[in-house]
Amino acid sequence: MNQQQGILPNNSHSKVMGYLLWLFGFMGAHRFYYGKPISGTIWMLTLGLLGLGWLVDIFLIPSMDEECDNRYYEGVLDYNIAWILLTFLGVFGFHKFYQGKILMGILYLLTGGFFLFGVLYDFWTLTEQIDDINKGIA
Repeated sequence: MNQQQGILPNNSHSKVMGYLLWLFGFMGAHRFYYGKPISGTIWMLTLGLLGLGWLVDIFLIPSMDEECDNRYYEGVLDYNIAWILLTFLGVFGFHKFYQGKILMGILYLLTGGFFLFGVLYDFWTLTEQIDDINKGIA
């Protein structure tokens, strides 16, 4: 049975994680998590559209979660764990170790996440990276 064909339900992302990240949403954290790097960057630069977009997002999280469940593949790697590791330990490369990218993890560890530029890049692309790995393992 293939979950992408709708036979098994897919729950790649979590509303609970979305709402926890929403608490820091004026910095765009929940939007990055839900695979929306452009609006995440706009939220980061404008403090959640001066707080108005941040407030509106409390009502949009369920639809963003559903969109991700339909778009991204649930698999061996958990999006929530990867995002927690990136958010709190990204400069040490823990999210890279979790993905099985040992050499990149060591490089991040020795360079402060490529001098933070690698961490910023990963905020833009981590959801896609996990999706690609999960599709490859399946």
